[in-house]
Amino acid sequence: MAKSSPNSASQTHLPSPDNVAATKRVVKKIRRRISKSQEEEASQKQRGKFAVLVAIALLLSSGGVVTAFVWISLQFMFNPDQVSWMNQILPTWAKIPLGKAEKPQSLPEIQTGLGNTGRVVGKLIPLDTQEPKSFLMPILRQRANCQADCEEIAELRVYQQVPDRESPSDAEKYYYRLTQLPVTGLEESFVLAPLVAAGDENQGSSLNLPLTEVGKFTGKTPTPGIWLYLRGQRQQGTRAIAYGQIVHYSPKRRHLQLMNSWTSPSGQLPQWQQVTGKETPELVVDETVGLEPLLRVYQVNATKFVINPVELEEITLKFPVLNDATYEKALLLARTGLWTPARELLKLVQQQQKTLSPKAQAQIDVIALHSQLTQNQAKRTWASPSQQVLADLIDGQWQKALQVFTSSPQNAQEITSLLKADTGRLWSRTEAALQVNPSYKEVQAWAVLILAAKQGEQTALSWLQKQSKPESSYVQNILRTSQNPAQGNYPHSSRVIGTAQPLTAISEGEWWQLNPTRKLQLLPEEQWYQVEVTAFHNGKNWLSAPFNNLQVPENNPQKFLWDSLGLTKDATLQIVLWSNTGEQQSTIAKIQAVQLQAGKLRLLTTASSLSLPTQLKNLGVRQPIPLALTTDALTWVQTQPISLSQLDRPKTASILTQIWQSLQASGEIATDETLSIDQLVEQLGNWTIQKIDFTDDRQPEILLTISPDAIANLKQAKGKPTGQGNRTLILSENGKILYTEFSKNSEQTLIAIANLAEIEIPVLLVENTKSYSILRWSKSKQRFE
Repeated sequence: MAKSSPNSASQTHLPSPDNVAATKRVVKKIRRRISKSQEEEASQKQRGKFAVLVAIALLLSSGGVVTAFVWISLQFMFNPDQVSWMNQILPTWAKIPLGKAEKPQSLPEIQTGLGNTGRVVGKLIPLDTQEPKSFLMPILRQRANCQADCEEIAELRVYQQVPDRESPSDAEKYYYRLTQLPVTGLEESFVLAPLVAAGDENQGSSLNLPLTEVGKFTGKTPTPGIWLYLRGQRQQGTRAIAYGQIVHYSPKRRHLQLMNSWTSPSGQLPQWQQVTGKETPELVVDETVGLEPLLRVYQVNATKFVINPVELEEITLKFPVLNDATYEKALLLARTGLWTPARELLKLVQQQQKTLSPKAQAQIDVIALHSQLTQNQAKRTWASPSQQVLADLIDGQWQKALQVFTSSPQNAQEITSLLKADTGRLWSRTEAALQVNPSYKEVQAWAVLILAAKQGEQTALSWLQKQSKPESSYVQNILRTSQNPAQGNYPHSSRVIGTAQPLTAISEGEWWQLNPTRKLQLLPEEQWYQVEVTAFHNGKNWLSAPFNNLQVPENNPQKFLWDSLGLTKDATLQIVLWSNTGEQQSTIAKIQAVQLQAGKLRLLTTASSLSLPTQLKNLGVRQPIPLALTTDALTWVQTQPISLSQLDRPKTASILTQIWQSLQASGEIATDETLSIDQLVEQLGNWTIQKIDFTDDRQPEILLTISPDAIANLKQAKGKPTGQGNRTLILSENGKILYTEFSKNSEQTLIAIANLAEIEIPVLLVENTKSYSILRWSKSKQRFE
């Protein structure tokens, strides 16, 4: 072996040129193999994707769903998780390899990401699916050029919680985004469309109105999937119009789909309900305006569209689905709003044709649904003759409406004003009805009345003579009624009862004046009083709060209310204040303006100030409430009182027993004391009663009012009288209690017995904690209400 030099240990050995060349050849070979392996892997992936696309194409080509194929293909290439549900129907060799398209995020991360774009997370809505902890997330943004309530929904997302084994962190929950749907508001013209159809001149614009609320339908909804709604609200005059969209989520497809847009002038959310009798409920959208019912009914139908397998299809009445002359006439009537006459014709069709197609039956069911609404309206008691006639005409009750029209000159004049304002809805009904039956004389009469109101008598009579079967004599007699003007619109006296409340200040914009140009102002030493109406007589009937059925016209509402209340002749009322000792104060108030909000009818009045005597303000008693009533509203019932001891002995026993038990139940009398009849007569026999027939059975009832002093004088009384005032019992002659103020939770006090105009039996005027009520005996319910 050759010896190394002394410096060999510190020198570096360099490879020879031959070794370097050999090393390079090895590295190149390894690189070629790696490159070839990568190319083969990529080729296999492409072949795999191609195989999946081929399998999907084969599945879809049979239905010719080209659009679905294109969508699924794009999702598969760029976001395969969106079409992972296809694995349930794909063969094994074509399964889609799953790898989440985006990283899971925690809620704080989602919120931070949205915050960077000026958006925020809305209220999360859990989804009842088989997937673990899935929820809907509304994404909100701020509307431009907005001063208040500026958030609107910009997007809907569905998230699913990541299983714990896949979660990036044990300390926090993470979620995958399954799908999303951009949200756009509805055009104003679409939202206002039902009002335009009803005669409103404001047709709206193309401006998008915001959607601010999202929710999940509850109760019975169609399957499969989950049904959601988007909602917004638009104030149009006195109407709060609701509008929105219907959204369907398919957990199986992991897909959100916009199904339909909706609008409701009455502010009603769409409802799922059984209309056609099918197992699957229908979606009903209420587009009713005033007394004109319009319900859009949608059926849920299956589709061949793989992405979203259901659709909403409206049951339309545009075209008859049955080749039958009577059926076609019925649909003609229904399209003009004559739902009940249409329903009557369809009953004939159903009798003649034992079996009907599902589509024909669906049209019949929709007409029946509307007919039920118009019939219910016509049965109501309305505040004015014009409203009653309008309800009757909408229901096709021509003869009944004529009876109201001809009953008085005042009715004729008011109803003529209604006809003059018709935007075409009533006229189209007469045209359709005469097309079905040209000799219908009552319909001819209404057609002539409408034409006379709008274009004059000569035009109306000329039209009548051109009809194939004119009923000239009958119609002209009706027309003469409308030509005899009434002496004053509402000659009936004002009969109003309500509760008065002093006001320190008013807002003129909240009140309707008969003369809007006159400024509301107080005279020296006057006080503002607000009177909330409990009941009033409209010239035909007594109406009681709440007044939800008044249907005040948008044109000149103050005139309508002024006339309905009978204030044309005398716009004053009396405000009365009773103390607990029976002391009374009263003042005359002048009615300045009216108001109707949420069924509450109020009067703005001015009067001299009323106040309680100073000595009463410091007592622990409920402060009395001022009563407001017009002169002719009621008459007080006065009877000759008698003592309990003057009653027949058998009747006295049961009545005294009930009185004693009521006193014990109220806590005024010791419950462990039992007295004989003789003892009760001795204790209570001198108490005075009144005998009044409240139940119209010709048997007077017993009315007993007991003062605190009378209770305190009893031997078993507990201490001094309480702060509560007089209390009343009403009993039948056999001792049954019909009315009591001795229950522990009773918060009402009988003020007086009164007779109301056109009411045969006396009523109770009762003071509650904040207002007055009129209670009348109900024969059907056997109680005062």
